[in-house]
Amino acid sequence: MDPLALALIELGAVLFALGLLARLAGRIGMSPIPLYLIGGLVFGAGGFIDLGGVRDFSHLAGEIGVILLLLMLGLEYTAQELFTGLKKSWQAGVMDLVLNFVPGAVVTLLLGWDGVAALVMGGVTYISSSGIVAKVITDLGRLGNRETPTILAILVFEDLAMAIYLPILTATLAGVSFLGGLQTVGISLVVVTVVLMVALKHGHHVSKAVHSENSEVFLLNVLGLALLVAGLASAMQVSAAVGAFMLGIAISGTTAHLASRLLEPLRDLFAALFFVAFGLNTDPATIPPVLGWALALAVITAATKVATGWWAAARAGVAVPGRARAGASLIARGEFSIVIAGLAVTSGAVNGELAALATAYVLLMAIMGPLAARFVEPVVKAIRKPRGSRRKREAAAEAPS
Repeated sequence: MDPLALALIELGAVLFALGLLARLAGRIGMSPIPLYLIGGLVFGAGGFIDLGGVRDFSHLAGEIGVILLLLMLGLEYTAQELFTGLKKSWQAGVMDLVLNFVPGAVVTLLLGWDGVAALVMGGVTYISSSGIVAKVITDLGRLGNRETPTILAILVFEDLAMAIYLPILTATLAGVSFLGGLQTVGISLVVVTVVLMVALKHGHHVSKAVHSENSEVFLLNVLGLALLVAGLASAMQVSAAVGAFMLGIAISGTTAHLASRLLEPLRDLFAALFFVAFGLNTDPATIPPVLGWALALAVITAATKVATGWWAAARAGVAVPGRARAGASLIARGEFSIVIAGLAVTSGAVNGELAALATAYVLLMAIMGPLAARFVEPVVKAIRKPRGSRRKREAAAEAPS
């Protein structure tokens, strides 16, 4: 068969299958990310059918998916909100970083892998999935709850930490010298600082440059600028993902809202292809040997996320059920964890077993997180059974702010 015809048939089949998986995920009330990863495993290297015809396209589409994920995340915040969130949440953020980075790094060392793998896996286990967390909070009607600002503040701190972590990771994966790594991190910090300053004082000029009343022109402007900035960032040895994230922060106000609405379908499409591409490049046969480690990591880091959310919500004066909800909401890992693992695997600096461990871990956490967030409150209330004045005080504390 003609290679072009085969590639089109395979791509069409993949996209149609992704639609069916997303519909199934919606009906059972979970994130579609685990199903996308499973789909990639089934039809990738070592799976039932090797879709080699779409491998090159899926790689480029996956890179665009990462850029759009980070751009959209940046559009959710203004520079002022990032500074405010960092000021309010830095203690909980540091606790979150230590408790959740260390387990992933320790497990890789126990497996006999090197320090680069430890740096990668620590990042995989550290950061919560902003997409899954936001969807869970919205679906469960908790946007007005007292613990929600605490959850969002921790997510903002994680995003800022990623702006520093990703350049360090990129330099390490590239095998640059210690001096070169310091130079890369320095450049990244300068770029991040400059962009934040520009966003604070001149963000309206950036918004004006991309804004248009014509939706076609607006879409082309935003998407083109995002790819351009990401490419320039990559050329400067700063992560393309960080470049896209910082551009999103620089765009503010009505322009950011309209850009999010226009880009959302593209983000969902390319992000789905990114997760599938990651699965396509992971051999399912490599997962069983690391499944026990993935399960151990899932249990440990679920507990550490709950501890982080509980402590941070308690400092904010939230009652016990709200503390439990805050901790459970942070459990899910997803898009960013796979982005980190994908960068590592693509660079060739780590072995294929890390991809298998990351895939198994994210599958477990992406399923466990929404389920824990949904059922933690009735479990806590059933255990505590508050009565009398204590019930009234906690009910008042749980009222939406």
